[in-house]
Amino acid sequence: MAEPRVYRQMRFQPPPGATEVLLVRHGESEPAIEGQDFELVDGQGNPALSPEGREQAELVGQRLAGERIDAIYVSSLRRTAQTAEPLARRVSRMPAVDPDLREVFLGDWEGGLFRQKLVEQDPIAVRMHEEQRWDVIPGAEPAAAFAQRVRAAIERIAAAHPDQRVVVFSHGGTIGEVLAQASHSQPFAFAGADNASISLVAVSNERWSIRRFNDTAHLGPGLSTSAAPLT
Repeated sequence: MAEPRVYRQMRFQPPPGATEVLLVRHGESEPAIEGQDFELVDGQGNPALSPEGREQAELVGQRLAGERIDAIYVSSLRRTAQTAEPLARRVSRMPAVDPDLREVFLGDWEGGLFRQKLVEQDPIAVRMHEEQRWDVIPGAEPAAAFAQRVRAAIERIAAAHPDQRVVVFSHGGTIGEVLAQASHSQPFAFAGADNASISLVAVSNERWSIRRFNDTAHLGPGLSTSAAPLT
């Protein structure tokens, strides 16, 4: 009598042609100081990493250096390039800059004012969270435009790297948007990624599959606390 067939649980495998995109939020950036605006690049705040952020960058570089990395991408804001530098040095890969990976544009609240408004519980900041819309901020990037440019960046990267694994160093709002689109969730469902955290999305023509969110196992005590969702 033949032995019965055994069916083990199947392990996830990216579909043929899919791209594994590791989404890394930049390390903690310099604090905003009342009365002193951040340097602006194309209208957006461009703070450097803080000492804690530089330490986080080294730790995330150590964590990912042992994985297969086919390409590294950063936004046009320097905190992502500074976070990517330790990994790029370890794996000898030059990061490519994609400006569409930059943070959501905060309009009148750029330059560090956004942080102050959050702490002070400004009525517009409260409304922003209630409605899950960045564009309640005066002059901020429209939700549809933000979603479109972020999706275009991820699709462009995936098209360039089928069956490969890439690391994208980006921002809290941008990573949250990628994951919200992948999961068809509420807009702010994934907006709280920690600094130097790792999330993973398998991107194919058919679907985007979330495989990991806010992984901070590489960060020591005091470096993996939850942070504000942006800048």
